[in-house]
Amino acid sequence: MSKTRSDFTNIQVLDPSIIVDLRYATTNNFTGQVVYDFNTAIARTGTAKKLAKASADLREKGYRIKVWDAYRPVSAQERLFEVYPDPSFVAKPNPNFSHQKGVTFDLTICDLDGNEMSMQTEFDNFTSAAFRNAKRSAIHEKNYNILNDAMIAAGFVGYENEWWDYRDSEMDSYEPAIADPNMY
Repeated sequence: MSKTRSDFTNIQVLDPSIIVDLRYATTNNFTGQVVYDFNTAIARTGTAKKLAKASADLREKGYRIKVWDAYRPVSAQERLFEVYPDPSFVAKPNPNFSHQKGVTFDLTICDLDGNEMSMQTEFDNFTSAAFRNAKRSAIHEKNYNILNDAMIAAGFVGYENEWWDYRDSEMDSYEPAIADPNMY
């Protein structure tokens, strides 16, 4: 993999229309605590470009992407796992894990004004209702498919236990790396 693709990029530099609401930089998350000290969503450049592609496709359909989590340092993963040590929903800290490598996004879609579209659960709902194969209402199915189709077409795969979690289909070609989002 080229160095350019494996470097980190601020996703809003590629597409300023992407809404960034990093939940773990606030107390508005399942821990009720601030988990990390940055508000910039970064990802590996190759992954960020795929997100920008999905975002452009969704904007053409009248939607915007909202990112709740992107690159997550190992130290932040350690804090999350201390609070919720269930590897079905919160992975054990590992520099080779997708969030820690910067190749995964937790996200949803919004209308063009930034209002979140109704989905089957809230973010970080750790029940079977959040699973990708969970039964959804008609509107939730429609919104899920709009998001899912755009992300799959852009080169992502979804994590089976969380409808909001999308990983770069080439995630295994990225080596572990450390970055400071405050530098982007």
